[in-house]
Amino acid sequence: MQENITNRIVNNLEVKDKPYEIRDTGLKGLLLRVQPSGVMTYYLEFKRGKRTKIGRADAITPIQARELAKKVLSEVYGGIDPTERKQNDREDTYIEFLEADYKQWLKANLRTGEATFDRLKKSFVELHDLKLYEINPFLIEKWRLRRKEDGVKPITVNRELADLRALLKRATEWGLLQDHPLKNTKLTRIDKYSKARFLSMEEEAKLRKALDNREQALIAARQSANDWRAERGYSLYADLDNIAFVDHLKPAVLLSLNTGLRRGELFALKWADIDLNQKILTVVAETAKSGKTRHLPLNEEAYRILRQWKDQAGIKSVYVFTGKDGKPFFDLKTAWKNVLNKAEITNFKWHSLRHTFASKLVMAGVNLSSVREFLGHSDYAMTLRYSHLAPEHKFEAINRLVAAVR
Repeated sequence: MQENITNRIVNNLEVKDKPYEIRDTGLKGLLLRVQPSGVMTYYLEFKRGKRTKIGRADAITPIQARELAKKVLSEVYGGIDPTERKQNDREDTYIEFLEADYKQWLKANLRTGEATFDRLKKSFVELHDLKLYEINPFLIEKWRLRRKEDGVKPITVNRELADLRALLKRATEWGLLQDHPLKNTKLTRIDKYSKARFLSMEEEAKLRKALDNREQALIAARQSANDWRAERGYSLYADLDNIAFVDHLKPAVLLSLNTGLRRGELFALKWADIDLNQKILTVVAETAKSGKTRHLPLNEEAYRILRQWKDQAGIKSVYVFTGKDGKPFFDLKTAWKNVLNKAEITNFKWHSLRHTFASKLVMAGVNLSSVREFLGHSDYAMTLRYSHLAPEHKFEAINRLVAAVR
């Protein structure tokens, strides 16, 4: 049976008791096999008695099938037998490779290995049962569209896709695949120069006041609790009146404002990484997002905060900020959200403290190269998003052009 295979033809095909095939009149050798189960699969017959699977009809369109078949034919004309190539690919499914092999590599080589594994497992559920060599650009475009429809931000989709490409690259290097199936698949274009959310001077003042008010409220609550306990002869809680900070939140926020540390870098910070004599804070490679060590000079406020916090807390843990169990924090959502609400600051995340640090540097005349070094950006484009805050440099460049014409 021969037809010019179209979406209409595919959608109206009848399922029969025995398998049957339709040969495409648009591309010689391309055929669609219909199983009694209803599964329809495209094949390319590139030689008499030799065929290779192109893909299932529920995953690719007739047009996509023809394009993929043409690529296979180009390999055939170049002397490559696609059936032999497929035999050289291992039969590992995506989830088998992820859990049996790649997970161990991630944990051993990446600081964020556990998070990357979780992302690869949860974000690509539709790939779990596919062989690694069955993953193709068309499936990924369908996945990308679904993520967009689910309201996932492009930057998140790019991170997930970059993780998947890295997995397939590793599988190729280890000999599980002959070719990287997504080597030509591009990330979604995003505006790297978008304006970053940072605190205005008025907002920063409101944030600092909210932090102070929170401390005063906690001191008052502790005093009230102790008055109640004293009246009943109970043992008293520790007095909060004569300490610099009632807990970790205020020093953590102010240190972030003065250093631009990422949240993960802040929570992983150890006292061994801080030289109070030289007033230097070191972000070690193991905790830095870029994987590179960087050194930050401490300004007077950052130095004072760390000195007071160290004297108050004592060296009970190797980490600067810890919970009662001595382990580092992973988040401060509730307390942080309450402070922002009290300060009436909206559309602001913890990471925006980092943007505020960078923005204040640029507005103070610090060059972008230094800002990039302080922030630990591996991509200079990320630093350029703050360039609009130093318009005098652009005006100077334009004025030089005018002066050269005179």
